[in-house]
Amino acid sequence: MKLSAITTMYYSAPYIAEFVQRMRAAMLAISPDYEIVIVNDGSPDDALHVARRLADDDVNIIVVDLTRNFGHHKAIMTGLAYTTGDLVFLIDCDLEEAPETLPLFYDALAADPEADAVYSIQEQRQGPLLRRLPGDLYYRVVRALSEFDVPQNILMTRLMTRRYVNDLLRYQEDLYSIEGLWAMTGYKQIPVTIEKTFKGVSSYTWSKKLWLAVYSITAMSSKPLVAIAYLGLAMIVPTGLLILVWIGQYLSGYTSGVDGWTSVIVSMWFLGGLVIFVLGIIGLYLSVVFSETKPRPYTLVRSVYRRDTGEDRPRPTIPPRQALTHSSAPITGD
Repeated sequence: MKLSAITTMYYSAPYIAEFVQRMRAAMLAISPDYEIVIVNDGSPDDALHVARRLADDDVNIIVVDLTRNFGHHKAIMTGLAYTTGDLVFLIDCDLEEAPETLPLFYDALAADPEADAVYSIQEQRQGPLLRRLPGDLYYRVVRALSEFDVPQNILMTRLMTRRYVNDLLRYQEDLYSIEGLWAMTGYKQIPVTIEKTFKGVSSYTWSKKLWLAVYSITAMSSKPLVAIAYLGLAMIVPTGLLILVWIGQYLSGYTSGVDGWTSVIVSMWFLGGLVIFVLGIIGLYLSVVFSETKPRPYTLVRSVYRRDTGEDRPRPTIPPRQALTHSSAPITGD
């Protein structure tokens, strides 16, 4: 059995060497046949140089260098396409989630022959309140609006079978939430609870989290559009009843006191803001359609580094939209 591990790098120079050392030890405890795929997602520090030195010392390490920063989730999908193991272990290299948890995932998967993925959750999100709140709110909103069940407090670390990974790579969305894709792929997935530490920094700013939430909802669910229809209905029905009351009062000669401008202005601003809000939601869906109609690749790969073994490494077999090696980047050992 071959075991693959895949991680991405972004400001990861301080962690990558220790990560590889600990990840290698955890994998060797399960299988001597292993590989570690490291995707450089345009890391601004010298993480690429560190990873290349590690690849020079270990033939089982493959470094995939992207041409720029494409985003965490797209870098993950790129790395998954380069894995060849029967089991694939996905984990971030910042060591907030320990590589030593791999046996826990492996035992859980081995204990259930029907399962194809073991994902991690944490009982409570770590870090300061201002960092926890966006994450908690994000998952609550996504769970409420998503058409698929996304577990609360789900983490990135997971162990997957080859057939699960192959089907996951068949998705061709340009805008997506990887948590949504995990749920959409189906199969039996079982959770394990692990501890996650917090190092005090995060590459996910408030603005990134906001846009991730917006595109996660608009790209993975149509419930907001349905909610707009219900909102319009909720406004039309009482307004129609009120109009009937006013007509009845007019026909009976009853007048309703002093007319004022305040209610008129407030109503105008309220209805105007509501119209703009609804049009904004529809515009977000149109932007998703606009992005999805352009056949752009997920990512572009500059080079793939590994120590030369005299053997040709097979290219990933994926649909044309996901031709991650669109530029046919050469595999090199230097």
